[in-house]
Formats: sequence, C-alpha cells, structure tokens
Amino acid sequence: MSIQTGPTDWQFTGAIGVDVKGDVWSCVEVPGSVEAFGTGRSVKVVATVDDQPWTGGLMPTGTGGHMLSVSAKLRKRLGKEIGDEVTVRITERLT
Repeated sequence: MSIQTGPTDWQFTGAIGVDVKGDVWSCVEVPGSVEAFGTGRSVKVVATVDDQPWTGGLMPTGTGGHMLSVSAKLRKRLGKEIGDEVTVRITERLT
C-alpha cells in the first residue's frame, strides 16, 4: 500500500551525498520511496531534516528511488556537510 496525499509519519536516517552520474549531490536518499509512494516521479512533501522544516519535491534518483535535496543554507544551519548523517521525518505528502 502506498502513502496517499495528506498527513503521514515516516522517519529515516541517511547520509548527505547521493552519487548521480559520477557527481555527489547534497541529497539524502529516501529508502523504499517508490514502494511507499507508488511512483518513481517527483513527489512534493512536507518534512523536517534534523528538526528543521523542509518543504519541496523529492527528486527521482534515476536509479529507481527518490532523494531529498539538502541545500547549502540548510547544511549551514544544521552544521552538516556531505557525508554527515541527518534524520528526515516526512509528515505530509502534498502530491
């Protein structure tokens, strides 16, 4: 069963840094996302990253999953760099 639009509560921990065609992007891979959302396309969500608010689209990884972008501004607020772990909590699916 996939997560439909509306409130949800899904938490995971992952390292910042996803390999995309040989480049490391400042993203966190979302484990089991295609199964959870029922799609490999972009999915807009409301979430927190280490308790900091985040709203945006989970991007397809190109290898059958999704990733959540962790901007330089957010990394600075968190005091985190590529390779560091963060805890992501998805609280609502918007699309």
